[in-house]
Amino acid sequence: MDVIDRRRSVRAYQSREVEPGKIEELLRAAMQAPSAGNQRPWEFLVVRDRDALERLSAMSPYAKHIAKAPVALVLLGRKGRMRFPGNWEQDMGAAAENILLEATEQGLGAVWTGVCPVPERMDAVREQLSLPDELTPFAVIAVGYPEKEDASHFVDRFDPGRIHYETIEE
Repeated sequence: MDVIDRRRSVRAYQSREVEPGKIEELLRAAMQAPSAGNQRPWEFLVVRDRDALERLSAMSPYAKHIAKAPVALVLLGRKGRMRFPGNWEQDMGAAAENILLEATEQGLGAVWTGVCPVPERMDAVREQLSLPDELTPFAVIAVGYPEKEDASHFVDRFDPGRIHYETIEE
């Protein structure tokens, strides 16, 4: 539970580069995610180019932090791998969470910026990265070394009032 307790959305980063080995470990974690029927619809685009990061940050008013990140991971669903197309977003969400947890484990900070299912964001990412139609943008995860040392502190979010047994009474 420790890595789950410490995971936070980190939007401010040191200018320090994220090592290629750490990026590979993030992607390995992503690919260990559960997937409907083992379809594994994912592909990942690693973006480190400053101009490309700047363009990605324009996809949404909530994506400005991407411009300052040392690296962004663009999570993409490949249509040809979607044997269970109603489940691809769940598969991608599990992969995204694995990346976030592994980033915390490695002392990195990361934040998930939603792309899908917002058509304007999906179109912007597709256009900015010149993606083929076969790939559907799901999310962009900005990654870097946190600017603040206490970025991964514990916040107790447990709320027993949201737990119900057998029935829900309003």
